[in-house]
Amino acid sequence: MVGLAVTPAAGESGVPISTEIGTKVSDGKITEVALTDAAGQRVAGEFRDDGSSWVPATALRYGTAYTAKVTAAGTDNKPVTRETAFTTAAKPSGPVVTSDLMLTNGGTYGVGMPIVVQFGSDVPQESRAAVQQRLFVKSDPPQAGAWHWFGGRQVMYRPEQYWQPGTKITARKALNGVRIGTGHADEDFAATVTIGRKLTIDIDNATKQLNVYQNDALVRTMPVSLGKPSTPTSSGVTVVMSREASTVFRTPEYTVAVQYAMRLTWGGQYIHAAPWSVGDQGARNVSHGCTNVSTANAKWLYEQTLVGDPVTTRNTGVPLDPGDGWTAWDLSWADYKA
Repeated sequence: MVGLAVTPAAGESGVPISTEIGTKVSDGKITEVALTDAAGQRVAGEFRDDGSSWVPATALRYGTAYTAKVTAAGTDNKPVTRETAFTTAAKPSGPVVTSDLMLTNGGTYGVGMPIVVQFGSDVPQESRAAVQQRLFVKSDPPQAGAWHWFGGRQVMYRPEQYWQPGTKITARKALNGVRIGTGHADEDFAATVTIGRKLTIDIDNATKQLNVYQNDALVRTMPVSLGKPSTPTSSGVTVVMSREASTVFRTPEYTVAVQYAMRLTWGGQYIHAAPWSVGDQGARNVSHGCTNVSTANAKWLYEQTLVGDPVTTRNTGVPLDPGDGWTAWDLSWADYKA
């Protein structure tokens, strides 16, 4: 006979709106989960990949009664149903921890695009497992990946190798109601995106050349000038974080208008047009840390790139700081999963 147990417990109150319907079944398998509110409105959802629980497709409502009916069948095909009624908690007090899923629904990204959740304040170490438990990524074709925290404000997901071109990814941060330190999150957001063609960029300080590869074939080489000794460029693997046809860099030391800027780090390293340093490109490093290229080369590169295209910079002698940008690929797979 089928053994079936369901959580939350019948009559339980104060249940978080991020709750999942837990199921334990023996000698059978789950055939249906039906979750409804007091008005009989059904809540959509699906099982986790490991089958450990059923996850509502949207956050539940605060202070609301729900009923879950779970049906399982054994080898004799006789159904067994368990029902549990519970009530969610009232909206908590305390600070709200904001977050952003750094994807635009319907967008197309490069093969190195990590799934990034950026928080408005530090997530304490003791809250990170609960937060991570409510972050979901599905890819088609399937490509297994893992999450990694870069400090308390950034968590990223990536597969072992770059995403396959054409992959469809659906990511969801289902954090509404999750306790974070003394506060709580209040957002549930999902985005479905597509991975485009494979384009990678390699910048070598030893040769002062930038190489562009599409589908692993070299398609363009351009001379560069990197950071001068007092403001060196970092070596490591980054991705294009944003693209701007024109912008203004403002610092305490200088203000300059630039064209075709592709951001690589939070600290302000870009690839961009620098007509003032064309005479140095390919020969000397004179920039404030950015990768300088000619206007023609910058325009061409800007028109080819997507957010998420990987950029590897070599031989500058200065390592990239973890978390200074979307640096998920700057770690080996073993270190990333550790």
